[in-house]
Amino acid sequence: MITQNVADLRAALPMGGVLMGLDPGTKTIGVALCDAGWHFATAGQTVIRRKFAQDKAALADIIAQRGVKGLVIGLPLNMDGSNGPRSQSARAMARNLEDLGLPILMWDERWSTQAAERTMIEQDFSRAKRAQRIDSHAAALILQAAIDTLAGGVL
Repeated sequence: MITQNVADLRAALPMGGVLMGLDPGTKTIGVALCDAGWHFATAGQTVIRRKFAQDKAALADIIAQRGVKGLVIGLPLNMDGSNGPRSQSARAMARNLEDLGLPILMWDERWSTQAAERTMIEQDFSRAKRAQRIDSHAAALILQAAIDTLAGGVL
C-alpha cells in the first residue's frame, strides 16, 4: 500500500510499530527511525546511492535489523503543490519498495532539508558534518512530522 493519507497508514498499523523515514536524494538516501510508540524520530545513517538493487538491499537490512513496520518517504512537491521530477523519483522509489510488504506513506517534505540545515547550524555543526548528516536529519524531520500526526495530531 502506498498512500498520502495518514489515516490509511494508521489503519494499516493499528498497534503502532517502528517506522523508517526516508529522504531520497540523487546521491544519498537519508534514513531515520522512530520508536514503536511514535513519539520520537531519530536521524539514522545515510545510504550512498548506487544501483537501486543495492540501495534496496541496504534499506531491507535496516528494516530487518530494526523490525520496521512501515515507511515514510519524503515527497518533494513543488511550492505550488504540483509534482516535479524529484517527486516522480520519490514515487518511483516507493513503487520499487512496495514489494517489501510494508505500508508506505508519502509525506510532503518541501522544507525539510532547509529546516534540518538551520537546526544543524544552530547546534554548531561544522560544514563537513552538516554535509555528511543533512539527509538523515531531514529524514528525521519528515518522520517526526508524520508521527506527530499519526500519534494524535490532526488527520
